[in-house]
Amino acid sequence: MIFTSNFKISGHLPQAVAISLGLPRGWRGARYTVLAPPRPLIKIMDAATFIPLYRAQVLDRLDPYKIIQDLGGDDFIMLCWEAPGEFCHRRVVAVWMEKATGVRIEEFDQKRKAHAEWLRRKQKLLKT
Repeated sequence: MIFTSNFKISGHLPQAVAISLGLPRGWRGARYTVLAPPRPLIKIMDAATFIPLYRAQVLDRLDPYKIIQDLGGDDFIMLCWEAPGEFCHRRVVAVWMEKATGVRIEEFDQKRKAHAEWLRRKQKLLKT
């Protein structure tokens, strides 16, 4: 499945892909800066202003199917900084991808985080 999330919730998961210019200190995960907003747009927190500029400067120039292929098909989590529920470009990307491809992209929430942690511990126990 394809999800969106932030670094704090999902940054440790192997499917995590940073789609922001800035990264947490020590980040060693995958990056896909093609989806990162240009620096002048980063501080715009008004959705009505940000979305048309971001679409024109970034998304309208991209192929959503190629992005899905580049990021691993159907098993990745696009990350940036904002907490769930806050306005963020990752959700703009998700809506754009959903409209173009029909693939549903949800926010990776605390319930899914707990399940992912349980799976990781289970896999670790099985290896020992």
